[in-house]
Amino acid sequence: MTARPEQRVSHRRRTTRRRAVIAGLSAFGITGAAIVTTSMLSTAGAATSWPSDTGSKPVSSTVAVSGTYDGGLKKFYGTGDLGGDSQDEGQDPIFELADGATLKNVIIGTPAADGVHCKGSCTLQNVWWLDVGEDAASFKGTSSSAQYKVIGGGARKADDKVLQFNGAGKLTVTGFQVEDFGKLVRSCGNCKKQYKRTVVLSDIDVTAPGKSIVGINTNYGDTATLSKIRVHGDSKKKIKTCTRYQGNSSGKEPKDLGSGADGTYCKFSATDVTYD
Repeated sequence: MTARPEQRVSHRRRTTRRRAVIAGLSAFGITGAAIVTTSMLSTAGAATSWPSDTGSKPVSSTVAVSGTYDGGLKKFYGTGDLGGDSQDEGQDPIFELADGATLKNVIIGTPAADGVHCKGSCTLQNVWWLDVGEDAASFKGTSSSAQYKVIGGGARKADDKVLQFNGAGKLTVTGFQVEDFGKLVRSCGNCKKQYKRTVVLSDIDVTAPGKSIVGINTNYGDTATLSKIRVHGDSKKKIKTCTRYQGNSSGKEPKDLGSGADGTYCKFSATDVTYD
């Protein structure tokens, strides 16, 4: 399932943005302490703050989710057969979401196994990964109309990928933060079944070290659109913004075709990615 291979905003702007985020999260059903935590965390420069859990819950077998599952900001971690946090292939997830399901207000601790799997369209809302195992979340729907939404939340300590896009459709990530990672989003480079994939990233805080914000396969028609991306601690701009690959379905290492905006597959301007 893997694909191998400047300015800091002012205090006034942070306050305005915080209110906007609170309003937006209220519309999605996040209230109370969860709003305060998430609104503060989604501002630029706040990537060192993470939510406190309201309790811990060990998970020995995958939790199947249909409809909406609200974790109340409890920390879920794997135990028994889910007690791994390596990069080994084929691990089971902590949560598996049916088509159309929503997972919200969840902290995934360690061991994290293979995080979250979405079998079709899904929404991950205010979900946090403290120490990513194999992948934080994998999106596996086969319909070109599938919609995957990651709203708020964050992930850190990912040796490789955070969000693994194996299926078809569109992945939209907003208000997210990531730190100490390999790739934030990767369109599968060598899955046996390949699809055209659309990625939209907006209002993202990226904190070094990291390797790449997004990787897509141009030969399958993938596109990635970036806006309001704030990169912290990477003054030399070592983190690649958007990397283009020639993917395959044979399991071989995908060919790196270069990185940066090209107006066709990697869509963004210089002002859409800022550094501090």
